[in-house]
Amino acid sequence: MAAHTKITNRVSPAMERTGQWVFSQDIPADILIQVGEAKFPLHKFLLVAKSNYIRRLILESKDPDMTRLDLSNIPGGAEIFEKAIKFCYGVNFEITVHNVAALRCAAEYLEMTDEYCDGNLAGRTDDFLVQVALTSLSGAVVVLKSCEDLLPIAEEINIVQRCVELAAAKACNEANFPSRSPPNWWTEELSIVHITFFAKIIASMKSRGAKPLTIASAIITYTERALPDLVRDRSGNSVTASISIDTTARIHQRELLNAIVSLLPVETQRASFPINFLSCLLRAAIFLENDDVCKKQLEKRISAILEHVTVDDLLVLSYTFDGERLFDLESVRRIISGFVEKEKSVSVFNGGDFREPSLTTAMLRVAKTVDAYLGEIATIPELSISKFNGIANLVPKNARKVDDDLYRAIDIYLKAHPKLDEIEREKVCSVMDPLKLSYEARVHASQNKRLPVQIVLHALYFDQLQIRSDKNERSTPTPDAISMRSQVQADVSLAKENEALRTELLQMKAYISDIQNKNQVGSTSARINPKKPTFFSSVSKKLGKLNPFKHGSKDTSHIEDGNDVDLTKPRRRRFSIS
Repeated sequence: MAAHTKITNRVSPAMERTGQWVFSQDIPADILIQVGEAKFPLHKFLLVAKSNYIRRLILESKDPDMTRLDLSNIPGGAEIFEKAIKFCYGVNFEITVHNVAALRCAAEYLEMTDEYCDGNLAGRTDDFLVQVALTSLSGAVVVLKSCEDLLPIAEEINIVQRCVELAAAKACNEANFPSRSPPNWWTEELSIVHITFFAKIIASMKSRGAKPLTIASAIITYTERALPDLVRDRSGNSVTASISIDTTARIHQRELLNAIVSLLPVETQRASFPINFLSCLLRAAIFLENDDVCKKQLEKRISAILEHVTVDDLLVLSYTFDGERLFDLESVRRIISGFVEKEKSVSVFNGGDFREPSLTTAMLRVAKTVDAYLGEIATIPELSISKFNGIANLVPKNARKVDDDLYRAIDIYLKAHPKLDEIEREKVCSVMDPLKLSYEARVHASQNKRLPVQIVLHALYFDQLQIRSDKNERSTPTPDAISMRSQVQADVSLAKENEALRTELLQMKAYISDIQNKNQVGSTSARINPKKPTFFSSVSKKLGKLNPFKHGSKDTSHIEDGNDVDLTKPRRRRFSIS
């Protein structure tokens, strides 16, 4: 490539002789030009011969003997100005794809054009652009990269647009007819330019009719190179330190991600971008706190192809980069909800019910993916019941032929959250229909002590009905299966009785404690206020004295305390009248 990226600038013999004569005669400099911190002692007559700008500054100066001039604003700085001076003095130098844009901009700034002088620097650099730099994709991209520090003059003299158009044309041609291996080598070439120039190339490729897959390939490669810590390292390892410290870098990454998302082409019937790539972009948008427009656009794209999403793709959205804690699950909820709403709309369009979307293959696949996803995140301690149930309830009931996968997720959640009480466990299980469990799942549920008793009884009751109607999944239940169910039912009944006894015991303890407290209060009040005889007590005492059985066997009013008394029941006697 070296032979095609540089060319030696050959000046005319007269010019070369003039420069050699100036150096040989040791003619003193008559003007000092400063560019930044660099100072150049030069000769006015050689500069004026090539630069109309310097000529005009000298003529318009109020000082007829102007000896100092500041050109710090020249594109390319002191290094490019030095090459321009060499051109004026007839000294040979190299023009390459790396400096041609800067030389062309400096020539424009110094007005070293062919209109002012034939064979000037502007003409020489234009020839190099046409004959060397803009004949290949690599050359055009390198020139475009060098223009990042030459704005806006590089755009004003049309260098940027020329490079963009040629790069887009070459990229489209390589995408359709690869000339080297690997076939997508051109995407690596485009990935080195600034996002502004890359967006111009993508727009030019779209206008040339490039396929969505071609555009997607270029965007994916560019994103992986521009945001390697956020996108390329999908494992999430060793990226936290590099993406969470520098606030300035984080702001730059956020702006870059917004620009990349805005370049994504409109999707057709076939998805152009891999799901994992979109998931990584959305995770980066959540982490970088991008605006809602950016995040919702990515959510909409993932929702449109949710039937092809795997559990790993959803987990990419759910965990932080260190993989140890959950992100906000709102994005996952919106993605699933968007897919269900789309299915409902299709169902209504086909004459179905809006409340219950038609049971399509896509819906069945999404239901299994969501249930498996719940099983993966169920082990996270900070996952609340409301969030768990919220995601489970997004899938319509008729989308699950059996609830085995959902039951597995619920069982994992209950195991990971052992401190839940009976009511909370019933809330978790409320998203599942026990009657939609398979035979194996019902057997497991009937022995699962983590489940609420109500769920276990549902499973057992359904099994009993199946046995009685002889419609069980197994045509003839074996005696072992029946005895096992009976034993499980007995265990459940015993567990319920133990729970009831424990509750009754606690209530009895509370009741006794309450009575003891009341007795203590009553005895205290009795000592303070002795009880006075009432009217009824006096009357009762007088009537007692009129007892006709006062001297009978049952009268004990004459017995004093402390006397020995036979308390055995007297023998019954028969009284008769003869």
